[in-house]
Amino acid sequence: MRSFLTRALLLVATTATPALANEAEAPKGGLLSPVGGLMFWTVLVFAVLFFVLSKFAFKPILSAVEGRERDLRDAMDAAKADRDAAATLLAEQQQQLAAARADAQKIIADGRTTAEKMRGDLLEQTRGQQGEMLERAKRDIETAKVNAIAELRREAVDLAIAGASKVIEKNLDDAQNRTLVANYLASIGTK
Repeated sequence: MRSFLTRALLLVATTATPALANEAEAPKGGLLSPVGGLMFWTVLVFAVLFFVLSKFAFKPILSAVEGRERDLRDAMDAAKADRDAAATLLAEQQQQLAAARADAQKIIADGRTTAEKMRGDLLEQTRGQQGEMLERAKRDIETAKVNAIAELRREAVDLAIAGASKVIEKNLDDAQNRTLVANYLASIGTK
């Protein structure tokens, strides 16, 4: 920046020197006609202003520009670090999501396995209960059959006694008749 200002000052000084030399030849009174005194004071004011600005204004302006550049670099570095951190976090989140999906699939598979096992156990238990109920029903039927046969024998005895008493017309004692007929029917059942 300082070299640019030095070049600009040299340029103004070199262009002003030939204009001063031609001062006598130039017509007086034009707006664009160079006037030596005015050029001298313009260069002198520019040099003083340049000196004052370089002492008091250029350093703060330059430091502000450099500070702004430094802040921009820091902000870009921070943004890059944040982007890298976000990419790392995204990768971690994706890994955790994949692990969670794998765990969910495992839980579902375990649930299915458990459900199939429970289904098998329930089927086995139902079959066992069905077998027990069948056995109980068979026993109940057998008991009912034995009771029915015994009832039929008693009725057969009663009918046989009633029929025999009509035929013989002699009524024997009830207990003796029953014993006689029961023995007879028992002997028939064994033949």
